[in-house]
Amino acid sequence: MSAHDTPTCTAFDGQRLLASGSLASVALEAKRVIDAGAPGPVLVFEDHTGRAVDIDYRGTPEQMLARLVAAPADQPAATRGPGRPKLGVVPREVTLLPRHWDWLAAQPGGASATLRRLVEEARRSHHGRDRLRQAGEALDRFMLAMTGDLPGYEEASRAFWRQDRDRFDALTSAWPDDLREHVRRLADQAWHGHASH
Repeated sequence: MSAHDTPTCTAFDGQRLLASGSLASVALEAKRVIDAGAPGPVLVFEDHTGRAVDIDYRGTPEQMLARLVAAPADQPAATRGPGRPKLGVVPREVTLLPRHWDWLAAQPGGASATLRRLVEEARRSHHGRDRLRQAGEALDRFMLAMTGDLPGYEEASRAFWRQDRDRFDALTSAWPDDLREHVRRLADQAWHGHASH
């Protein structure tokens, strides 16, 4: 499965996989089973981060979807300050020692241009490692929420970070089918991303 085919969200009814796909399609399926009296808990996870998504299921499917779409607009806007808001430049505070500021000031283009260049270089050179870390953190969050009480959870997490596939598979083999397959899929994506860089 390529990165472009990766579902953005996954929903579970207890330990049973309900749906994977876009947030809207997964939320609709979750609402359908909740309205039908699913035993639950029905949880939706963002696959990229492993975080549970808070969804307000009240009302009609259309009302629920309208709230999902409106949710980002409900967040407070960033305070305007220096920068170029039309270009997406957001001012942040950076704390450095005086010698760091002196070095930055002496660089061509000034401090901002130099910091941007350094960040871009670090992003390129550490992409594989950062991807493995982010995917691992997502897997950890999901596993803690959904498999934290299952036998072998802690050792499976350690096996993942050691990239010990055989041990990871052995430790997760007795887990409920849908949970086992989902954590293995998340682990495979992380390992594949790491191996390709």
